[in-house]
Amino acid sequence: MGLPMKNSETLSEHARLIWQAGVNAVDSGRLVKDVVSVDGHLLTIDGASVDLRKLSRIVVVGAGKAGAGMAAALEEIFSTEALRRADATCELLGWVNVPADCVRPLSRICLHAARPAGVNEPTADGVAGSQKILELVQGLEESDLCLVVLSGGGSALLPAPVDGISLQDKQTITQLLMRGGATINELNCVRKQLSQIKGGGLARACRSGRMVTLVISDVIGDPLDVIASGPTVDDSSTPAEALEIVSRLVANIADVPPSILHRLRRDVSEADQQPRIDTERVRNLVIGNNEVAVLAAASKADELGYRVVNQGSGMAGVAAEVGRKLAESCLAIRNDEATRAKPVCVISGGEPVVQLAETKLARKGGRNQELVLAACQRLWDDGADRMAILSGGTDGEDGPTDAAGAFLDAFVINEAQRLCLQPADFLAINNSYEFFNRAGGLLKTGPTHTNVMDLRVAVVGS
Repeated sequence: MGLPMKNSETLSEHARLIWQAGVNAVDSGRLVKDVVSVDGHLLTIDGASVDLRKLSRIVVVGAGKAGAGMAAALEEIFSTEALRRADATCELLGWVNVPADCVRPLSRICLHAARPAGVNEPTADGVAGSQKILELVQGLEESDLCLVVLSGGGSALLPAPVDGISLQDKQTITQLLMRGGATINELNCVRKQLSQIKGGGLARACRSGRMVTLVISDVIGDPLDVIASGPTVDDSSTPAEALEIVSRLVANIADVPPSILHRLRRDVSEADQQPRIDTERVRNLVIGNNEVAVLAAASKADELGYRVVNQGSGMAGVAAEVGRKLAESCLAIRNDEATRAKPVCVISGGEPVVQLAETKLARKGGRNQELVLAACQRLWDDGADRMAILSGGTDGEDGPTDAAGAFLDAFVINEAQRLCLQPADFLAINNSYEFFNRAGGLLKTGPTHTNVMDLRVAVVGS
């Protein structure tokens, strides 16, 4: 049981401990080990067992920010000693595309740097790694097991354009669609039609007798066809739908690379229906998500003596608006005499978005930093005495920055006021990183090797 808390330093420390408990609960290695185990000669994955002695190869492929931790856990599970005890002659090998700052040496699975750290865009290195993955799965046989590890960021880490279309072509159409106001679902519809891997392409290319996909979800509701663009699930979209989206959202159709229009029109005219994925051969398992992190954070808050207000794991919206509402909730709790007998912790998860302002000025930030900066603006006059607010990406990344997010307490506001930093000025150009870099509120963790969207913790002392 925690003690009554008024000290800002203690509150900020508790907010960090609660947030970290949530991140620890979705540790990628732990999540894998929760569902995959070897006992004697039996390999069990989420209750389904297979005799290791009947397998020739276990091949691990995939992509995502949690890929390194998932691959390392599988190497540990399928250690040389474990396979020897099972009297199994199968070998373990694999290839997983990860961000550059997640690469570490493993003995049998290659972790391939498919993009630079903090740049969530497809690259030529990603294309090369994706081709290696396709070659691996296409070379498998009936006696092989393919384990696919997918997590947030997997889509950008698995660029594999169909024949005749270049990476530059796909980048161009993505930019044109985004400029036209495309939703994430519309973007995914087009990108899947132009990919060898997305939209079930990986499962269709695989020749193994069994494929099991382990998914750590970074999307609200855990839709398998959206996470990493669904490499191992059927695609419900069609070339006709993709062509309609391109025609509707691109202002000047002449800007669209001819190769893309040719491909989509050809696929529409040929009515080329992809074969359905055999669900007896391919299993998809969500092994971790934002709800797991939120519940673990709530448990830690309870352990520390807080009355927990759990707002759930599906919060979206605009980051600045979410931040202001969170600050108002904290003010209401602080001003309510009925709640003063026990400190309160408000927890939520999800992934809001940032509304980018037009500016030619230098700026830097991410949705979590923007959210906390908006909360700071709301609390500017009222102060943050007896409260702390923290928002961070569970992957350790927040936008193209080296911070996971930001935190706010009385010390941060006092320092910002001493330096005459006006939150409104920084919010106006989405320059939240610079504000917190100077005021002292950046949350830096480095890569966490997991990714289940964002986690927010606000604590109000008694």
